[in-house]
Amino acid sequence: MALPSDPFILLSVVNTKLRDQYSDLDKLCEDLDEDKTRLVQALAGVGYTYSPEQNQFISL
Repeated sequence: MALPSDPFILLSVVNTKLRDQYSDLDKLCEDLDEDKTRLVQALAGVGYTYSPEQNQFISL
């Protein structure tokens, strides 16, 4: 599955998948064959960072 390119839709999709399907970001990226660095940078560009404790992207 290709993830959306719009960063805010991407944020919604990724956080939903992390909540419902994946125990951490590494598993999501591995399963979806996504580049973790690219994903983290795309969401950092709109003010979000990954929180392992919450297993979601949160506002900086």
